[in-house]
Amino acid sequence: MLTNVWRSHKITLARCAVLGALTACGQNTGASIAPIAGAGSTASPAPTNTPAPTNSPTATPIATPTATPVPTPSPAPAPGAITEYTISSPGVEPEDITSGPDGALWFTERQGDKIGRITTTGTISQRTLPTAGSDPFAIAVGPDAALWFTEESGNAIGRVSTTGTFAEHALPSADSVPFGITAGPDGALWFTQEGISYIGRITTSGSIAEYAVPTQNSGPIGIAAGSDGALWFAEANAGKIGRISTSGTVTEYAIATPGSEPYEIAAGPDGALWFTEFGGNKIGRISTSGSLMEYPIATANSEPFGIAAGADGALWFTEAGGNKVGRITTAGRICEYAVPTPSSEPRGIVAGSDGALWFTEWQGDRIGRIKP
Repeated sequence: MLTNVWRSHKITLARCAVLGALTACGQNTGASIAPIAGAGSTASPAPTNTPAPTNSPTATPIATPTATPVPTPSPAPAPGAITEYTISSPGVEPEDITSGPDGALWFTERQGDKIGRITTTGTISQRTLPTAGSDPFAIAVGPDAALWFTEESGNAIGRVSTTGTFAEHALPSADSVPFGITAGPDGALWFTQEGISYIGRITTSGSIAEYAVPTQNSGPIGIAAGSDGALWFAEANAGKIGRISTSGTVTEYAIATPGSEPYEIAAGPDGALWFTEFGGNKIGRISTSGSLMEYPIATANSEPFGIAAGADGALWFTEAGGNKVGRITTAGRICEYAVPTPSSEPRGIVAGSDGALWFTEWQGDRIGRIKP
């Protein structure tokens, strides 16, 4: 299974830091007065005596008030500046992250069996899942304003309200390994089942349906709702992008790069779907009609992981191997920003209610924030 490659990394604990590291990319006029023509010479009048001047009173000087100095505002963080927030429990492996209906960010802690919450000012709280060893993986906001998440080892779909109330729904297929999850246009949640190559659907009342992907052992991971009203997903093992209608019809599109390992996928501002190629070291784009394009990342072996649309009209992605956060415009221009904590292995990423991008640091046990 693809995620097992992460287990051998060391957990790095380090300070919070702020860093932004970019890899690029009159004239005056006057009217003349004409002389008045005279009718002839006339005698000049006798001059009158000018009266003696009187002494003017001495003016009292007026004190000039001293201007109050205007405080100099603190400079705004430069684009690409990164702030990190340390999770108090070490070794929890924060995985995925989403923007909650309460304005905070919610994230999964795989080894902690917890759902974390961080405000846009950096305050972190945690909620423990009912099932131990469930390995919560992906998380998304549902149409019911609750947080829905996949339990990789628990083989269940979980739900937590913003007040901390949990519910868990067991999946009908054993060892299905649920991974990605997203809200669909039909009012249900859709998720991938990497272990059995299925796409699942769950209503907010807990009713579950499963649909087989045509390619066996395709290893579907990320999933996102498209602008065409369908769900799009990444098939890591098969090197394909899949599409499933809300009625369950599946179409697959092959990626040109061998060993591309598409991982996460997100809807872009241009109406297309954008995805990371973990093995191909590229960012991919697929239109809703199936046209594919790929853009190479400058950093070798960057292992692009999560991807999300930003408020700035670009797509932002994490580089688990490169320890960076990347930005790609819809025209394909890429910039990269180094994460301050070494070997932190950034993974999930999402746009926050504050306009910044927030991401998880799987080995760093931190939540990062980057200014677009």
